[in-house]
Amino acid sequence: MITFFISIGLLIVAYFTYGKFVEKTFGVEHSRKTPAIANQDGVDFVPMKKQKNAMIQLLNIAGTGPIYGPIMGALFGPVAFIWIVLGSIFAGAVHDYLTGMISIRNKGAHIPELAGKFLGKIPRHLVNAFALLLLLLVGTVFATTSGSLLHILLNGHVALWIILGVIFLYFVLSTMLPIDKIIGNIYPVLGAILLIGTVGVGIAMFTSGNGSAIPELSFKNMHPENLAIFPMLFLTITCGALSGFHATQSPLISRTVQKESQGRYIFYGMMVAEGIIAMIWAAASMSLFHGQELNDLINAGTASAVVNEASTTLLGAIGGTIAVLGVIVLPITSGDTAFRAARSVIADYMKLNQKKVINRLVIAVPLFAVSIILTQIDFNILWRYFSWANQSTAALALWIATMYLLLKGKNYWISLIPALFITDMVLVYILNASIGFNLPLPIAHIGGIILTTIFAAWFFRKANLNKAERIEADLQSVA
Repeated sequence: MITFFISIGLLIVAYFTYGKFVEKTFGVEHSRKTPAIANQDGVDFVPMKKQKNAMIQLLNIAGTGPIYGPIMGALFGPVAFIWIVLGSIFAGAVHDYLTGMISIRNKGAHIPELAGKFLGKIPRHLVNAFALLLLLLVGTVFATTSGSLLHILLNGHVALWIILGVIFLYFVLSTMLPIDKIIGNIYPVLGAILLIGTVGVGIAMFTSGNGSAIPELSFKNMHPENLAIFPMLFLTITCGALSGFHATQSPLISRTVQKESQGRYIFYGMMVAEGIIAMIWAAASMSLFHGQELNDLINAGTASAVVNEASTTLLGAIGGTIAVLGVIVLPITSGDTAFRAARSVIADYMKLNQKKVINRLVIAVPLFAVSIILTQIDFNILWRYFSWANQSTAALALWIATMYLLLKGKNYWISLIPALFITDMVLVYILNASIGFNLPLPIAHIGGIILTTIFAAWFFRKANLNKAERIEADLQSVA
């Protein structure tokens, strides 16, 4: 219980301390015009108020991940708290802030465009493939999880395919219409449901006496199946600590932010809020269920079953329903912007203007067709690929941020350290996993270090070339 409160306190304090440090390192320009002002188009580039942008950003990034991930991460025990706190402060919030702000400085560019500018053509194509794969998986996974929860909430009285059909219809509308028409209007209401439900679970955890059962700080691996903390924990808890999906969402809001000075609240602050959501659900899972019991519940009905059981146990039928609705809000409000971001990424890549409805349809229809096909694949398989694609995208986004800071002569270590760490974890995972190379874990760790070192060497060589090109360009402009 003490560990839980200290963790929440650290997350809040970090926003006012390390968040300010990151903001100062980046260098906010108060008078600089943002893309929302300079490139207004009435569809994607639309100025909106800070609080509305913040709520949209929170709901965009806080999909099923900060609930389902921490629930599954709770199987490892209180070591999950350490990753949520440190990951949110030094990796996730830094990742979200820098990708959002760098996008603002580059006309609202999405992550593939930024990769092309700072890392080169090949990384641009690579990031484009990863981003689209991730967004498709996110949209599909979040439609499936929200549909599953609604199916449970309605006691199976409405067929799952009908629920999924309604969700996809909403996804189509929110992807096609201007951002301020649906997303800008209903997100504040949905956000209120989310916050009420999550806070309700947090309070009930202690008023019911279950708070005393939250385990204290421990580095011991308590996973019933003895899965390795390194790398599995860091690919299980993603959205609650560090998530590449956020790098696809921050540029959406970079196109609606009115002032650069609002960036810390919108990007860094909302990642901290997501970390708090993750802490509450991880703690609830650890206090209500124990190791094998939690594992059995997850295996029997995915993390949806845990959400439903925990909510109704702590809050009763009515309160539990509100809490579950709050959880349903998360994947729906991330799924819609996942498809919207996918449309924007493809449009930018093809240089296809999105003012005309027909141009939006040309991209959106194939996206939804592929996603509907993917809903037929087993959820656990989808989640595995989602986690890997998610953290691979996070690693690439952090390398882009590091290159930006390095070229600007700023303290690039704030993004370099988490970039090195998550790159190594992703490589170890794919070398060890059955869906990858299936190598023994010790060999995978050695391979991860070697490959990360090789990539870092290439990165700094690329940085020197970028510096040389920039100097040459400056000299030519002077001449």
